[in-house]
Amino acid sequence: MNFSSKLLENAVNEVSQLPGIGKRTALRLVLHLLKRPNEHTHYLTSALNNLVEGIKLCENCHNISDVELCEICSSHNRNREIVCVVEDVRDVMAIESTAQYRGLYHVLGGKISPIEGIGPQSLTIDSLVEKVKAGAIKEVVFALSSTMEGDTTNFYIFKQIEKLDVKTSTIARGISVGDELQYADEVTLGRSIVNRIPFENSMQN
Repeated sequence: MNFSSKLLENAVNEVSQLPGIGKRTALRLVLHLLKRPNEHTHYLTSALNNLVEGIKLCENCHNISDVELCEICSSHNRNREIVCVVEDVRDVMAIESTAQYRGLYHVLGGKISPIEGIGPQSLTIDSLVEKVKAGAIKEVVFALSSTMEGDTTNFYIFKQIEKLDVKTSTIARGISVGDELQYADEVTLGRSIVNRIPFENSMQN
């Protein structure tokens, strides 16, 4: 792809680093930005700069937040005895959109995947185990995608807490095997949360 401007080429190269965006799509987006009023592009760059500089991880659940304790963890209307274990912020957003779950969350930051070099130490599993050991949590709900990596992560966490005084459950298999939570429709995901089953039962399937 030949560029008439080095500035244009640099912008296209940076945008094309985003997931799912190739060089042609990046060029189209950059040219669109050039056609917009300058202040609109400045709003975008300002929002991205503020995101990079100001974003935090909730000190309790590791969800993305603007403050030290996210809105969910600081809410007095949540059931603090139930913790739903998810992979990342997209899963929190998906479950919240169902309006069927009123507990707290624990964001792992990924799934165990030896092929990708992601082990338990790369995730926030230790802090989850410590929260369970503290005794305030009565139920841990596993809501990872039903992939090999998701099932491996669920089982690893289960083995860490199975001797502790806590109930473990998993979302019902209304979600197809191999599907990611974020792509499930709200009704199906909501039913899967409501109709969750004991984790031990899921291991027998």
